[in-house]
Amino acid sequence: MVSESLRLKKGESLTVETWNNGLPLARRVVIEARRVGAIPITLFEDEDTYVYSVKNAPRDAVGKMGKHEYQLLAATDAYFFIPNELLEAYTKRLTPEEVDLSTTYGSSWYDAAEKARLRGARMSFGFAGKGLSRILGRSLKEITTIQLKATLVDFGALKTKGDELGSRLPGKATGVLTSGGSKLEFEFEEGIGIEDGVVDETDVSTGHNMAYLPPGRVMKNVKAGSANGRVKLSPTMTWLGMVDDAVLEFESGKLVGWSSKSSKKVLDSLIEGQPENERVMSRLTIGLNPLMRYGYGQDGFVAGSIGLGGLDFSGTVRSGTLQVDKAVVVDKGKLAD
Repeated sequence: MVSESLRLKKGESLTVETWNNGLPLARRVVIEARRVGAIPITLFEDEDTYVYSVKNAPRDAVGKMGKHEYQLLAATDAYFFIPNELLEAYTKRLTPEEVDLSTTYGSSWYDAAEKARLRGARMSFGFAGKGLSRILGRSLKEITTIQLKATLVDFGALKTKGDELGSRLPGKATGVLTSGGSKLEFEFEEGIGIEDGVVDETDVSTGHNMAYLPPGRVMKNVKAGSANGRVKLSPTMTWLGMVDDAVLEFESGKLVGWSSKSSKKVLDSLIEGQPENERVMSRLTIGLNPLMRYGYGQDGFVAGSIGLGGLDFSGTVRSGTLQVDKAVVVDKGKLAD
């Protein structure tokens, strides 16, 4: 993170933000930042205090950023963020309404970060906790260890692969995704995003100044109204829990039908909680990381994984085949040569 992701230099300012679960790593980041001569400051958010505040503070004061935080962002060269456990806080301790209220600052934060031209990185292992461990049937240590090891991937190789894959995904190209006997057709739009773990000047200039760690994903927007057909999803982790199986049907870009044999309640809650006119397919992602594995909370980054975005969750296809203008890009869950 220090030498490659954020490329910290002597004299630069670094803000480290962490919750309870990330404090040990945050301490180490501060040490390494000082080792190169950077000047760090740490923000600590306590989980219990956060939940209590959301439930008891005046509603018009929840989910707001103060002028001191805006000024801190404006004076920060680099930002390192370790988030809190997603499932336990958002589904066990807070209602959906409280979650929405407490996170309304989100776009303001990113706008301020982009304006400040800061270089940021987010450690996704912070989202893991007892809730995710229970759902995935794996120990928390096992989940976080796999995610941290996948962060040690060769960033340069990811960028090379991402650039090569991006050249095969031109704007206005036609995509066909087949999975489990289903077929979904759509058109791409211009522009592409590559999460290679490094925040360089191009990323800062284009507003892609927050990197995910572990990295490794190509993102491509889908033309509005172009998606038609059906897609069969693989087990997909969502903020409401696991969707073990699902079939989604799109017509003129909009989701018009869905079904699940074993996760109907979760799938219905996810979809019915989103306004009907917002149930669209707007993005497709392809995973690049050869060290990430399925079933550890970051399936969208596994090499060959295909993700569907635009709904209130990101659907995952593990063994799909993606053709772009009839050329195979992903072949049965493997990146094509």
